Amino acid sequence: MSEPTRLTQPTQLSELSAVRLVEGYRKGEFSPVEVARAALERAGRVQPDVNAFVRIDAEAALAQARESEERWRRGEPAGAVDGVPVTVKDILLMRGGPTLRGSRTVAEQGSWDEDAPSVARLREQGAVFLGKTTTPEFGWKGVTDSPLSGVTRNPYDLSRTAGGSSGGAAAAVALGAGPLALGTDGGGSVRIPAAFCGVFGLKPTYGRVPLYPASAFGTLSHVGPLTRDAADAALMLDVISGPDARDWSGLGPTPGSFVDALAGGVRGLRVAYSASLGGQVAVQPGVARAVRRAVEGLAGLGAYVSEADPDFCDPVEAFHTLWFSGAARVTQRMGAGQRALLDPGLREIRDAGARLSALDYLAAVDVRMDLGRRMGAFHERYDVLVTPALPVTAFEAGVEVPGGSGHRRWTGWTPFTYPFNLTQQPAASVPVGVDGAGLPVGLQVVAARHRDDLVLRVGHALYEAGVAGVPAPAGGGFRG
Repeated sequence: MSEPTRLTQPTQLSELSAVRLVEGYRKGEFSPVEVARAALERAGRVQPDVNAFVRIDAEAALAQARESEERWRRGEPAGAVDGVPVTVKDILLMRGGPTLRGSRTVAEQGSWDEDAPSVARLREQGAVFLGKTTTPEFGWKGVTDSPLSGVTRNPYDLSRTAGGSSGGAAAAVALGAGPLALGTDGGGSVRIPAAFCGVFGLKPTYGRVPLYPASAFGTLSHVGPLTRDAADAALMLDVISGPDARDWSGLGPTPGSFVDALAGGVRGLRVAYSASLGGQVAVQPGVARAVRRAVEGLAGLGAYVSEADPDFCDPVEAFHTLWFSGAARVTQRMGAGQRALLDPGLREIRDAGARLSALDYLAAVDVRMDLGRRMGAFHERYDVLVTPALPVTAFEAGVEVPGGSGHRRWTGWTPFTYPFNLTQQPAASVPVGVDGAGLPVGLQVVAARHRDDLVLRVGHALYEAGVAGVPAPAGGGFRG
């Protein structure tokens, strides 16, 4: 019997999905050490230009990869992602190093001996941690730059933003520095950079992935995967969705495997397509065309597609009340000297949040509850809602809003994402092509609470049909 073909070139290995890596380990085509070296080589090569990482720990990653290699040699893998390279957004605790959250106000000194729940689940199942990825300060905005770590740039055009607040995570996946990344999403922070960087990003139902410590932004903040495709996201969600006693708001065990649910396809699904939320959003023509083509692809796969808008007006004021209050909370114990170190935009919304009353907060909660009721009724008629993930493609790096847009805050250009943090629904950004400038476009899929399986099914069907995916960034990454 001939020896299995071995893929050993760093470029080849860094382009493989997590699903393919696990298959290759099982067949003996390559080893976790080879894969870790390839991912670390890619991370080191792209870091000077893109700035996706705040820390790369090659020594720890290679030690973990050697342990994984021995487990695979014995035929005793620790779990579904044994030997797969993973990155962790520097909002989430990962033992062995500081979690600075993009802020000069967080001291590096400390024991740093605890993993966040999602990190712990990945560690238990043998993941190889490459390092921590960049975030804006405390994850407060939809782009990734901070006083601590500078600007994270887009793999497709270094003059443009990677999006945020999980911008480092998305850029790392797009460029082959690990196929799996952990991000957080409080108003679009997984889906925004996924759309800008041409990767798949899932915000699961709130509580599906436990979170500890609790976010200062409360129940707006979700933990989710950024991956090569929907199949990798399902694999990762199967791992990180396990309950954790530290999160009192976490959901119970999942009803089944998200990987198994991918096979359902979209035939017969009731799909509502909203191109602009009833005319509320101005969408760039290149974005609109790419999203419409993908929606036509869903219809071609047997989904029942109707043009229908969800029944709500822009809830941005309620979102701002909750978000700005969270900013005030996360900075509450800082003295004047520490506050002077903050990102000026964060300092501004922190001051606005500090002026809000408890009655203001509860009024925003009322808006949130009504929005959830409206979307609950909407999903009695439609299985999923499809929209553009964003009305724009990636704009200039280092700014909160696109130049000349007239927007004051990042929420001005993210009207499709933050409403579904208010409702806690599962939502994903699926790459569905590029605009005329070659910049990725994302399609958003939203389902009712607890129907993460439907979001993943729709995304997977688009990949299987060749509708999802984008060309690889010049000089690296993967092929959609």
